[in-house]
Amino acid sequence: MMRKKRRSSVDISKDAMPTEMSMSKKSRTTGRQAKAVAKEDTSNDSVFGQFIRQSGVILKQGSTANEIAVDQVVFQKRLQQQLKKSPRYPGVLQEFITGLESHIEDPERFRNCLLPCVPCLADGDSSSFQESLLRMLLGIEMLQTLVINTLFEKLPEFMFDGAGEDGLNIPHVIVNQLKWLDRVKDSKELAGKLMQLVSVAPVEIQRDIITSLPEILEDSQHSDIARELNVLLQENTQLTVPILDALSSLNLSSTLLTEVRASVMATLSAVQLEDLPVVVKFILHSISSSDALEVVCELRGKLELELCVLPPVLQASQSRVKNKGLTGSTDTSAPSSSQDSVALVLDSIKSAVRFQKTISEAWLKAIENADAAEGHKAVDLLVLFILHSTNANHSRRGAEKVLKVKVRAGQIQEALLQRTFRGHSQVMRGYFPSILALAQTLLRCPDPCMVAFGGHMYRHSFTAFDSYCQQEVVGSLVTHVCSGVGGEVDVALELLCGLVTEKPAEMALYAVFVKGVLDYMDNLTPQQIRRLFHLLSSMAFRQHHPASHIQDDMHIVIRKQLSSTVLKYKRIGIIGAVRVVGSMGAPVGGDPQGGNLPKETYRQVTALLELVRSCSDSSSEAAALYYDELSNLVLTCTLDPLVQAWIGKSVLEDFQEDFVVDVGPEITGSFPFPVCAMYNLDEEDSQVGIAINLLPLLSDDLEHKGTQRRVSPLCLAPFFRLLRLCEVQQRHGDLEEIDALLGCPLILTDMDVVNKSESLSRPEREFLCGLLFYTINWFREVVNAFCGQKDPEMKMKVVTRLQNITYLQSILEQILAATPGYSPPLANFDGESTEGTALSTSTVAPKKGKKESAGKKKKTPPKNSSADSSQLEELPEAEDTQQDHPEKDKETSKPAVSLVSYRPFFRELDMEVLGVLQCGLLSRSVLDSELHSKVREEVQLGPAELVFLLEDMWRKLEFKLTVSPAKRAPFLKGKTDKSVGFSHLQQTSPVDLASRCVLLLPTLCTHLENCHNHFQTLLSENQGVVDAPGLDVKEHQLLSSAYQLLLQVLHTIFSWSGFSQPEHRGLLKKALGVLAGRLKEEGAELTLEQLIRHSFEYLLNFRSTVPSLGIALGLSQLLITVAGRGGHHATYREQTATLARAFLCQEWVTTSGDREKGPKHNETLQTLLSIYLEHTDDVLKAVEEIAGEGIPELLNAAKDASSRTWPTLNRLTFLVFYKGMMGELEKAVRKIPPGEQVEVKSEKLLTWNMAVRDFHILVNLVKVFDNRSVLNVCLKYGRLFLESFLKLGMPLLDFSFKKHKEDVQSLLKTFQLSTRQLHHLCGHSKVPASLQLCCPLHQHLPGWKCFSVVFIMCVKTKCFCLCRFSSDSPGHHPDKPRASSEEEPGAVCVQSKGNGSDDEEEEGSLMPDEHSEDEVLAIINF
Repeated sequence: MMRKKRRSSVDISKDAMPTEMSMSKKSRTTGRQAKAVAKEDTSNDSVFGQFIRQSGVILKQGSTANEIAVDQVVFQKRLQQQLKKSPRYPGVLQEFITGLESHIEDPERFRNCLLPCVPCLADGDSSSFQESLLRMLLGIEMLQTLVINTLFEKLPEFMFDGAGEDGLNIPHVIVNQLKWLDRVKDSKELAGKLMQLVSVAPVEIQRDIITSLPEILEDSQHSDIARELNVLLQENTQLTVPILDALSSLNLSSTLLTEVRASVMATLSAVQLEDLPVVVKFILHSISSSDALEVVCELRGKLELELCVLPPVLQASQSRVKNKGLTGSTDTSAPSSSQDSVALVLDSIKSAVRFQKTISEAWLKAIENADAAEGHKAVDLLVLFILHSTNANHSRRGAEKVLKVKVRAGQIQEALLQRTFRGHSQVMRGYFPSILALAQTLLRCPDPCMVAFGGHMYRHSFTAFDSYCQQEVVGSLVTHVCSGVGGEVDVALELLCGLVTEKPAEMALYAVFVKGVLDYMDNLTPQQIRRLFHLLSSMAFRQHHPASHIQDDMHIVIRKQLSSTVLKYKRIGIIGAVRVVGSMGAPVGGDPQGGNLPKETYRQVTALLELVRSCSDSSSEAAALYYDELSNLVLTCTLDPLVQAWIGKSVLEDFQEDFVVDVGPEITGSFPFPVCAMYNLDEEDSQVGIAINLLPLLSDDLEHKGTQRRVSPLCLAPFFRLLRLCEVQQRHGDLEEIDALLGCPLILTDMDVVNKSESLSRPEREFLCGLLFYTINWFREVVNAFCGQKDPEMKMKVVTRLQNITYLQSILEQILAATPGYSPPLANFDGESTEGTALSTSTVAPKKGKKESAGKKKKTPPKNSSADSSQLEELPEAEDTQQDHPEKDKETSKPAVSLVSYRPFFRELDMEVLGVLQCGLLSRSVLDSELHSKVREEVQLGPAELVFLLEDMWRKLEFKLTVSPAKRAPFLKGKTDKSVGFSHLQQTSPVDLASRCVLLLPTLCTHLENCHNHFQTLLSENQGVVDAPGLDVKEHQLLSSAYQLLLQVLHTIFSWSGFSQPEHRGLLKKALGVLAGRLKEEGAELTLEQLIRHSFEYLLNFRSTVPSLGIALGLSQLLITVAGRGGHHATYREQTATLARAFLCQEWVTTSGDREKGPKHNETLQTLLSIYLEHTDDVLKAVEEIAGEGIPELLNAAKDASSRTWPTLNRLTFLVFYKGMMGELEKAVRKIPPGEQVEVKSEKLLTWNMAVRDFHILVNLVKVFDNRSVLNVCLKYGRLFLESFLKLGMPLLDFSFKKHKEDVQSLLKTFQLSTRQLHHLCGHSKVPASLQLCCPLHQHLPGWKCFSVVFIMCVKTKCFCLCRFSSDSPGHHPDKPRASSEEEPGAVCVQSKGNGSDDEEEEGSLMPDEHSEDEVLAIINF
């Protein structure tokens, strides 16, 4: 059937006339076809019309499309044959075109010729597609050029008409006729005409023509047209998008593509925002692997996405319009279009990095190369989020690594993150999973900078994104809280509290998520539990708050915990209940003077407090915790006056009833020791007064320990703290009602009993230890209370109480030494594990004390010089006791332990206590009964009190300002909690603490200068002799400790990482201004660099009076820290190195005349040596100087003597110097940069030559110093040195071998001697008899073996030349087989004279023979 149809159509086309064909169709088609026949154009009898009809196309009139009766290929073939067979050929071609031109003069006919023809086959099958008439004529090669000319002549007529009523754009259709032709006869001419047309056409037609160029022209014209488009791109930015679309589709060479891309890059800053995605896409898709980094760096530099968003004010107005529901397009089109453009730009980047690894690596490298915070932009963060969102693991890991590095270096800061979220929140919403994953990763990092940045990412994500993202943020933070890792929990809770404060309504929706943390409180510390309940109570008990549904759950949990008999859970209930009281008892409306708390709420608050008090009566630890928690609540929260009055109503009466008694002439009762009132600071004629009933309470507590309700001395200090804070709140800081407690005595026993501790039983010694702990903690809490008073008499009493503390601590050290295993009473009740802390501390305290007592605590019980004035004449017994005490100390020296490990059992001192450092000489007149001045009493801060305060200050700064690098808990977690004793400090931010320390800097500098003047006076009086006769050893030790603590405090302050942040730059300048002002009077405002220079010079003046090596190290570290705060570190390197060298070349002796020694001294010496070698200009020269001068002097000196040039170098400290020199030598060779120029390579060859010579000297020192530690250091750093030599040195030798043959050979020969010695050490370590001695060496053998074999193979590449060089050397035989890779590395090179035979080497020992020192000296001299 199909064959029959096709044959009939052919027959018709060959034999029948067009009219007959139309009549046949008329008889077989519908009326529509009859109508079409009626519109047939028969007026055109030209050559064009006849040939067209004969070829099978029927031209129509009006809007009816032309019909074609045959296939278009058949039509083209017939027409071509007719034209060729015409007797007028080739003139008939022009006649045909003339007929075409006359035919298309009518717009309707022209339109029909541009539109596809309607198929009209014999059987009515019209399913096949046919081209337009002009398109088919263009496919005939002999007519193509003429038709194209005709179209180009016709196109200007419709150039400005635009689209017609039917939507047809004639110019666009004309251009489409030229696309995808099978063959273009003259492509060059066609390209020229198209570009001419572009130069005169309107913009719309220009875009059509330009975008169609790749589909019109052949490949041979792509390069020429690309150059023209490149020129046009620079002239007309309106055509950027079509030109780039066209260029993307052209087949260009790499050189031309680079040229075009450079032009495009030049116009990037001037391109329209809506065209920016296309430009970025073209640039990224035209990158090759060789120039990817260069192009991406340039693109990153010119891509300013910050300029693509509206200012914040306009954005806020647009947001308000959107929230009001206005839908006007004019109001929201601008921000939405800019955001859409930015989104398209990022999509272009995302598609490029996803499918091209080189581009992703180039982006990472470009971001990594930006070395300043000002050089980073929003596009950096967005690209990192894009890279992390891709499925490629290398991109994800690379983005995470770069972000960590940049955040750690402070180059990507929170300000940039805030700008990115503020300007591109809609775009970043698409990358929320990556943002959340990165925030989780950063929050788990040990670096505090990264943790803080991760917290900012969480906070901005919650603020900027929708409810789904907010829910995910809260869920992720809750996961961090439940992880149990200390650092994560603290930061996550802080973030949640901050979100509750900033966005209370939004956070209330997710209160049920936060409530789930209550099931995981076993893993939280008390401080974290306190923060958690503060968070939950803030959400639950806020008035008209949507989260009030969790109130019942919180009450259930709190009552359940309070009723528990386990102290751990009872502690949770107490903390939670007090936090709930703080939220429920807050003033209504925020007015602290209101007093309008609802009655029901007031009843609930008081009932909850009564419940907590009744539940804590059964345990003194629980009661003490309740008092401490209530104290913190009164101090940190604003309570309603009714609640405040209820809390303070019975505090004073209860305290007086429980702990205060009236003192008469005699105190009756049965006690373990004789009792008396001691440490009274009030007037001597007051025979009757009050006293703290401490010893009787302690005795009664021990006797009735099983009773339910008892007054325990454990609650004395917490209860007094609560009393004091209630008085401060109610009386606005006036403590006149309780000031008698500052000077009142305590019921104690005579401390003379300590001297008879050997005769006491263990229970008696433990009772005495507990009494001393309670007394010291009472005095510490009293100092906390009254340290801020301005009255001079009150200040005197405070200083006197500090003297009492230092004296009692010296007594406590003695009694603790006689009572091993004693478990002190608790003083801080919110520790993570109070029971475990007490037990573990008590068992190890004596051992720790012996190790840590050097330089901090004295072995003899001290009594400060100002302690005598703390006792008044009305208590003669106590005064006699203290006066006799120094004489007894001189007669007998009893062992003592350090209180370092007992610090968790002392009450915490507030930051306000450090203000006592500002006190100078205080005095008052003591009056007699007739009110006449009897005696003038003076009190000042002594060395013991100064050390006490500085020690406490340094511990606080170390805890708060110095963040530990490892925040994750170890696998085997210890029982001690390092945060015990810092509960009050944890409520202070690092910024506030740093600000307070800056205010204390003038006082610290004054004390530092006083220490300097004291030691300067000693040196001048004793002609520089430290151990001069008549020296007050005790005072010398105390002032040395104060000197060191002052330097450590200053170092910790200036090491605070917060000074690196821009917002704290003013605080840094203020701190440096204090130091600079001590040297130079204040004048004009100085720059940061000037302040650093003056501060450095001020601190440098203290170098002449440093009494010990530890203090010298502290001064060096402080100078390095201060110099590092500026931008010119190299300016101070030489001075630092000179100072460290002077300290190393100084002989350090103790007050007894002995040389400083011991593990602590060696550790300090090693750090100081590292500082010297790191800051010196030439490390290799410095190492050679020590090894070439100091070591020979040591070898020639007596056994116990030291080097003359380097007095700190002796046989006991040789390992310290050896390890320091080997380590710094290995670091130095790793920093030798590769040089590209010949001169630079020659210089590096000399550097390597010196490094190898130093290494050879150090390795050969093991022949003299052959102990196991020295061998271990030699093998460890020898392997690292060989590794660096193979990676960095061998390529340099390969390059330099031809020009510097003899130098390279000499270097390899010297290095061969060192590797042979190391190989000999490795062989010796395998001897079975030496396994026990050399077992630490085995860890270095595999690495050494690997690198030694690699070294052999590298040298063998030059074996021919080296063997010729070595053939003239003694001991070499030309027929001797070459050493294999299993032999020592030195087998390749020549053996030097005197090394001996192989048998002698195998039998040799590492022990030095009688000629070892001479041999080593010869090597050093060589």
